[in-house]
Amino acid sequence: MKEKLYALEDLYGQHSVHILCEALDVSRGTFYNHVLRNKKQNTVYVQRKEELREKIQKIYDDSNQIFGAGKIMAVLKEQGVKAGEKTVRLLMRDMGIKSIRQEAKSLYDKEKKRNRNLLQQQFNPLRPNQVWVSDITMFRLKEKNFYICVILDLYSRAVVGYKIGIKNSTQLTKSTFKTAYINRQPQSGLMFHSDNGGNYCCRTFQTYLLKLNVEQSFSRPYVPYDNSVMESFFASMKREELYRRKFKSENEFYKSVDEYIVFYNEKRPHYQNSYRTPLKKEQDYYASIEQQ
Repeated sequence: MKEKLYALEDLYGQHSVHILCEALDVSRGTFYNHVLRNKKQNTVYVQRKEELREKIQKIYDDSNQIFGAGKIMAVLKEQGVKAGEKTVRLLMRDMGIKSIRQEAKSLYDKEKKRNRNLLQQQFNPLRPNQVWVSDITMFRLKEKNFYICVILDLYSRAVVGYKIGIKNSTQLTKSTFKTAYINRQPQSGLMFHSDNGGNYCCRTFQTYLLKLNVEQSFSRPYVPYDNSVMESFFASMKREELYRRKFKSENEFYKSVDEYIVFYNEKRPHYQNSYRTPLKKEQDYYASIEQQ
């Protein structure tokens, strides 16, 4: 009889009580007495629910918090545990757990809101090492992809860090920033702006910048103008150098990038610098500081 009552209990609310009791040959009075009158005092009932809670929690954790009531019920069934979906759902609600699938989109949107655009297309800071911008471009050579990560100082448009990798990884972004940071030794108050690429948004990179007291800014999704300075640099590098060469080897490609960066920083006049090179603009800035 107890097994029948437990079975009815799991199905209660999903079907007519009359049909359930008739199907299992249990009087409605007995059923109501079990479910509605003695439930709170029924230690067997309480113990069973606690055991079911533990099983639900384990299945939920093993699924990396992905499974909802339906899938957990199916797993319980495979384990030989009888529990209706409604019972599992009610217990999950009482336990304060639910499938992360239900909140994935809202969590994603909240994360995007946290990735604020602090730069707001203000591309003319007052001093070097006030704002750095960065991006990654891909160049294909001999059926192989190469990823070029570049960091520009927005004041002079100087390339302050760059690296080439065969993988578009967080390590590429972090090592590029580390090189620039060591070489430039920026004072406090540095802002670092990029797009919302995973390399820049991942916890590893964000934690690294946080430890250095670097404030992170992000372009809005699908708005390339928010990082147009980087877009312009890559367009110039490809038109003026990479697309003009026929590289016989990877070494030639690496050397070409190195030489272009030197040319860009030290010999190429820049419109935004009143046709001074990035190097000359920074030299003029520091010379004016010394005169004050």
